[in-house]
Amino acid sequence: MMNEKNTGWIRHVSLTPPTLQNNTADADRLIRELKTRLNADAVDIDLYLLKRLPDLLRRYEYNVDCVLFKDRKRWLVTGVTHSKDTSSIYGLAVDIGTTRIVMRLIDLSTGRIQAETFSDNPQISAGPDILARIHFADQDGGLDRLNKMIIDALNRMIMTLCDSCNIKQHNIYLLSVAGNTAMTHLFMGLSPRWIIREPYIPVINRPGLVKAKELGIKVNPMARALIFPNAGSYFGGDLIAGILFSGLNKTEDTAILVDVGTNAEVVLGNKDWLVACAGAAGPAMECGVTGMGMMAGPGVIDQVVIDHDTYNIRLHTINNMPPEGICGSGLIDLAAQLFLCGMIDIKGKLVPSICGSRLKEKDGIRHLVVAYAEDSATGSDLTISQADIDSLIRSKAAMYTILETIISSVGISFKDLSTFYVAGTFGSFINPRSAISIGMLPDLPIDRYKSLDNSSIGGATMALTSSEYLDEIDNIRDRITYLELNVNQEFMNRFNSARFLPHTDPLLFS
Repeated sequence: MMNEKNTGWIRHVSLTPPTLQNNTADADRLIRELKTRLNADAVDIDLYLLKRLPDLLRRYEYNVDCVLFKDRKRWLVTGVTHSKDTSSIYGLAVDIGTTRIVMRLIDLSTGRIQAETFSDNPQISAGPDILARIHFADQDGGLDRLNKMIIDALNRMIMTLCDSCNIKQHNIYLLSVAGNTAMTHLFMGLSPRWIIREPYIPVINRPGLVKAKELGIKVNPMARALIFPNAGSYFGGDLIAGILFSGLNKTEDTAILVDVGTNAEVVLGNKDWLVACAGAAGPAMECGVTGMGMMAGPGVIDQVVIDHDTYNIRLHTINNMPPEGICGSGLIDLAAQLFLCGMIDIKGKLVPSICGSRLKEKDGIRHLVVAYAEDSATGSDLTISQADIDSLIRSKAAMYTILETIISSVGISFKDLSTFYVAGTFGSFINPRSAISIGMLPDLPIDRYKSLDNSSIGGATMALTSSEYLDEIDNIRDRITYLELNVNQEFMNRFNSARFLPHTDPLLFS
């Protein structure tokens, strides 16, 4: 049992029942024992629980399991159950992404993941990206609508998990929630208006513990939600969770963590220091730059190989179904292959003499046929246009420039990095060789690249397994120096140099 290690969130307490000679108040008796067990200065009990405490202690004969959570130095009792109760006590780890929400059900007594589910973020209907949603929130009733979308989605997911595991929502006492700064604000019903306006100020950077009931989350009425802190307007709790999951903050050698979604968020450092920044480089990775772009799913192209002799394009799709679109990893593969076989030049321009019959023109814009109509699931040619390629090059240039800027800010080079952590869907599917070929990622040995998958949900899960991790979360947040790229004068100069394949400086990709 995790609680025997004195690191989890459940503590067994056996109290001496009161007598005429020992007439300490019920709450004081419990708090005194918990302070001793936790070596804590402060333990609080909600009024809601206080009203029920006398009955609970006597019904359970003063042998209880207390569910606790910690907000910095303050411990809070969020539940009291019978020590012999066979029904488990659960927590929820939640990653609120711009495009997808992931939720895990955790058994708090063991730390084991019981079930997991995911859902598209319904806020996509109001805007595909953060900027659009922030503008939507400025409309009359817009913020309330966005908040309701996310809360309703979370409650549906909770019901799904509870039904699949045959448990009651009442048995969920703790939540840990990670998301970028804007998603955190919309989840809490806070206006994100000033996040995108100079000097880029959020409402709050450290939300701490919040009553789940006040957020509208349908779980135990005493449940608390730990909302991961932000470190800047574009560096949110999802990256704090990612750092925790990666262990970058404990490494001796300097490493870097990149999480790419709608934005590219980057943290560089080791056990002694952390520097972070974020910028708009994500559309290519989420495939928002091409007409045939899609999120990863059945029938979506995720790998591309081009024969350098015949220029035949071989496609791999998820579940090996006929192609109907392309995801971020497939698009980066495609661009790398087109460049390596000469079908696009160093400026990313399609080369007619090499592209041959695959080159078409629509409305004055060149298109390259990636899959012919008879081979595609749509019954139409799947093409990438010159405009699509130009957008991809801008995104890859932004990605590399963000990395180059943060590296140069501390006076080191890419070769000084021991590990290059790549998180999120981008990290799960990206072929580092392809990204290096087009100058999106630095030219490092492939074994230095390490995929972390969804590091945000990983960090949120860790927070539900040990009180030590909550202290670590605060330490991570407090140690981060945030570099604001919006006012960085060198950024544009580096960006212009990176708008070539792979770069204007060939020595960087030798």
